Amino acid sequence: MAEKQWLKASVGALLGLMVFGLMTYQYLCPGNSCVSRPDRYVTYGGGNSRPDYAGAVDRLLQEPRRKKYTFRPSTLDRDVDFNISENDVIVFLHMQKTGGTTFGRHLVKNMDLERPCQCRRGQKRCQCLRPGTDRDIWLFSRFSTGWSCGLHADWTELKDCVPDMMDKKEKQPKKRRYFYITMLREPVARYLSEWRHVQRGATWKTSRHMCDGKMPSEKELPSCFDENWVGVGLDEFTDCPWNLANNRQTRMLADLSLVGCYNTSRVNQEQRNRILLGSAKTNLRRMAFFGLTEFQKKSQYMFERTFKLKFIESFEQVNGTTAGRTPISGDQKRKVEELNALDIELYDYAKDLFLQRLERLKQHDPDYYDYVDEEVANW
Repeated sequence: MAEKQWLKASVGALLGLMVFGLMTYQYLCPGNSCVSRPDRYVTYGGGNSRPDYAGAVDRLLQEPRRKKYTFRPSTLDRDVDFNISENDVIVFLHMQKTGGTTFGRHLVKNMDLERPCQCRRGQKRCQCLRPGTDRDIWLFSRFSTGWSCGLHADWTELKDCVPDMMDKKEKQPKKRRYFYITMLREPVARYLSEWRHVQRGATWKTSRHMCDGKMPSEKELPSCFDENWVGVGLDEFTDCPWNLANNRQTRMLADLSLVGCYNTSRVNQEQRNRILLGSAKTNLRRMAFFGLTEFQKKSQYMFERTFKLKFIESFEQVNGTTAGRTPISGDQKRKVEELNALDIELYDYAKDLFLQRLERLKQHDPDYYDYVDEEVANW
């Protein structure tokens, strides 16, 4: 009798431990999210909910820096085989208000090259030719080839346009390798910066938004204004449902063909968001390089190590911008965050990948020097 009671008590205790363990696992790792998935982001589950399970795990393990995502070593190693003297081309995807103008100027005016880009005073474009050639181009960007594929062309436009446009510019069909690069920025600051830029008169009305060989109809992509939006207030800016500032970075990095381009009737909004975010993450991960506006010197170091090219002068970190000094209410900030939920998750993913790549470079580079922490909260 005593043995049976002891056995029941033991089984009960064991079952209790199992239930406690399962409850703890579900709390820390909802949806099996702790399972390692090579080269894939950890899923958050349905919708845009973002439980802080990663923070709970890291606090328990007392890690110095959270690593929210698991990447393959080949994804973290960015030692690309770029040859400026052959048929390799760097393609710069320039998204609005991400510091792309500054970075673009670095590419044409601040590179230590055997044959520097030729930039003439008063001209917006520079001539960036390969050594020993008179027409072969190694850089496809705003300040080298101009807006050849459209004003602020996105990933969808560039992938269909660049090869043919390069053939036209070099006046011969040729097989080339294209190395895509871009810059990202903290989404709330970027959005506020775009609002202020539009408020001053920017429109980007000449952007074509080409997708699957055609431009969107007025019904598919209505405009928020007639001629311009000068003086627009933040509330009016956020109230326009067709505002392309919303989740701009996700949209411009994703393959829009996957969701029927700008025809939002093809798939429901939740599915569309999920596809766009996944596509943007994939394209970003596969790019030869991306930098973060908030980490200028680290971005410079990453680019130099990736392409084995050097800049003449060091990048400078701006300690504040107009967007960072813009007073907004708590409700307005929450509205901006809601409208940019995809961009916020994309930037979170990009920042973690960026810092993991930097850490890997640091481990394998004896010449690495410790940059000061240059993240600017209100960029």
